[in-house]
Amino acid sequence: MSLRDGDLPALTADLGLPGIVDVHVHFMAPPILAKVWAYFDAAGPMLGRPWPITYRWTDEERVAHLRSMGVRRFSALSYAHRPGVAGFMNEWTLDFADRTPDALRSATFYPEPEAATYVPQLVEDGVEVFKVHVQVGDFAPDDPLLDPVWGVLAESGTPIVLHAGSGPAPGKHTGPEGVEHVLSRHPGLALVIAHLGMPEIDDFLDLAERHDNVRLDTTMAFVDFWEQPVPAHLPPRLLGLQDKILFGTDFPNIPYEYAHQVEVLQRLDLGDDWMRSVLWHNGAELFSVTP
Repeated sequence: MSLRDGDLPALTADLGLPGIVDVHVHFMAPPILAKVWAYFDAAGPMLGRPWPITYRWTDEERVAHLRSMGVRRFSALSYAHRPGVAGFMNEWTLDFADRTPDALRSATFYPEPEAATYVPQLVEDGVEVFKVHVQVGDFAPDDPLLDPVWGVLAESGTPIVLHAGSGPAPGKHTGPEGVEHVLSRHPGLALVIAHLGMPEIDDFLDLAERHDNVRLDTTMAFVDFWEQPVPAHLPPRLLGLQDKILFGTDFPNIPYEYAHQVEVLQRLDLGDDWMRSVLWHNGAELFSVTP
């Protein structure tokens, strides 16, 4: 029987956990979110299948649902897709965090001259996580305009959820190469590679093995939606990186129930200790979350 959202509190209790930390959740200004949903509504022809938004609800309804499932801390990720929009997005997400105490203070940036000024200010103002989307923004991670930004973030240790993998649709700058260039200049960056870096999972796992502060999130990895088997060599690698795998979901922009992401991780059969690390301990340690 499939795991359902309502089953999650009992599951985490059985694991001895106070709940879940989800590092890859989206809350965005209404006009931005409407455009994101419109993109997914039209993504069916591109992917060869429809992509229904399961949780097309209000902000308040979605926050309440996360809490009902035992999600104790979650990000509110937005991502700048062109110059000049990061400021508007960040104002909204920081206001959202002010009124939602279980949301991480989240922000974004874009390769633009102003980023060298506004990112340090955001760090000083207490932003806890940044989101960058290479494919949507159509920019290279090693764009020279971002070099001072990466330097500030390496010094502060602020985590960045970075979508650099080439899934679900490749871009001109997706893949591990640009990320490797960034890490060669700023090896201490606290990167969280979104979606395990799909489909270049092995390359991004290599980066996590070589760099102390590179982690990966589970968002949409191994879900039935992709209709692809888990390569036999991957579970042992994920077990070896137990302390570097963080739970993420892409809620609410997912075409299935939230609990399915937990279910597919259970299917890997990597043990309760691995599940405890992924669902709670790794995210709680990174973001200083206490029960």
